[in-house]
Amino acid sequence: MLTSIMRRITGRSFFATALFCAACLFAVACSGGGNGTTAGGGGNTIKIGVYGPYTGGSSPMGLSMRDGVRLAADEINAKGGVLGKKIELVERDDQATNERGAQVMQDLISNEKVVAVLGPINTGVALASYKYPQQAKIPLLINVSAGAPVNDLFKESPDNYVFRIAANDFIQSDMIVAEAIEKRSYKKVALLCDSTNYGQSGHDKMLAALKTRNVTPVSDDKFNLKDTDMTPQLQRAKDAGAEAVLVYGIGPELAAIANTMQKIGYKVPMIGGWTLSMSNFIDAAKENSDGAVAPLTFIQNGATSEKAKKFVADYQKKSSTERIPVAVAAAQGYDSMYLIAQAIEQAGSTDGAKIKAALESLQKPYEGVIATFGKPFSATDHEAIHKDNVMMGVVKNGQVQPPETKAMGTAAGTTTTTTTTNSNTAAGSNSNNSNANGGK
Repeated sequence: MLTSIMRRITGRSFFATALFCAACLFAVACSGGGNGTTAGGGGNTIKIGVYGPYTGGSSPMGLSMRDGVRLAADEINAKGGVLGKKIELVERDDQATNERGAQVMQDLISNEKVVAVLGPINTGVALASYKYPQQAKIPLLINVSAGAPVNDLFKESPDNYVFRIAANDFIQSDMIVAEAIEKRSYKKVALLCDSTNYGQSGHDKMLAALKTRNVTPVSDDKFNLKDTDMTPQLQRAKDAGAEAVLVYGIGPELAAIANTMQKIGYKVPMIGGWTLSMSNFIDAAKENSDGAVAPLTFIQNGATSEKAKKFVADYQKKSSTERIPVAVAAAQGYDSMYLIAQAIEQAGSTDGAKIKAALESLQKPYEGVIATFGKPFSATDHEAIHKDNVMMGVVKNGQVQPPETKAMGTAAGTTTTTTTTNSNTAAGSNSNNSNANGGK
């Protein structure tokens, strides 16, 4: 019977029928069931996407972030999960490449049906992939990348689904320049940044921060990923009398800078982005990494709150390592998972629009590792981290250490209560930083 019917469906009628059936199947797949849930939350678990570089030169950041997220998800699941369901992490290696990042994001949304996404690490990856959660109306909580646009996206999409819990490039660049020009009173500085989106974002913002202080760099150079000898650039900085080198790059190339400085007898401080805390910078540069300074939201050796101390101990136990490879990425990954879980719980749903609305109006403070978040986001400000959350850490003897004073902000690992009533408070304040977007 069925065979004879199918044989009679020929030509245009066959294709019309096929298209109709496909449309019906698509509608069912997209509905994700009723009760305000999506496909990623309609089963026995709630799917959260996690993407970052788990291989290659950026992998210490990606793996640390992922492991921080895992630690938080395990804790949440041990307490019963969210809305009576366990968190299921769907992890993808974006390999720190833009094309792969876009593919990964599309896979997480279209195939895995995740209800929210955490990551990424690299600015280029973020730029290549953020439009997909925007279109799907699924929250993306950037937990490491400092160069990706966040609040700027309101200009093109008032219904913005991109949030961040990391110090953006505007914050970092201004703190780097302030450290060199104001705190240390240097008159001559050099800029040396990698040629990626991340490096050039930091370069442009440091250059702008110098300009506001009426300072022009005495040398201004760039380098490429995988460069191992920076002699020409550093020789120009040395000959120009630069008292410090302001850098933006990632671990392997930052180590090449430090090692080249030692080779040519150029002993001045490296002051740069938070990536100076990466293990593959410190390990490859060895003693040449000593004295490098960077703005950080968390320092393992500076953890003072009970929450921060427990996080460090639990991470060490779970990973069987004494030093967290990139403590900033791990701590921000951990806190990002808890903030998403809290938003889903408050929303009472895994619907993307409801999770977004909950993130913008969190009702309960969250005591995190990098800060205590009161209302970290609002409907017009999706940046959770402000300058008060960031401190200048320094590399000493193979470890990142907190500063001797707190003159440059609140020490990472302390609990800084946040509200929306004081523009000078820590994360969660609706400060005058609402136009910030920015790095890694």
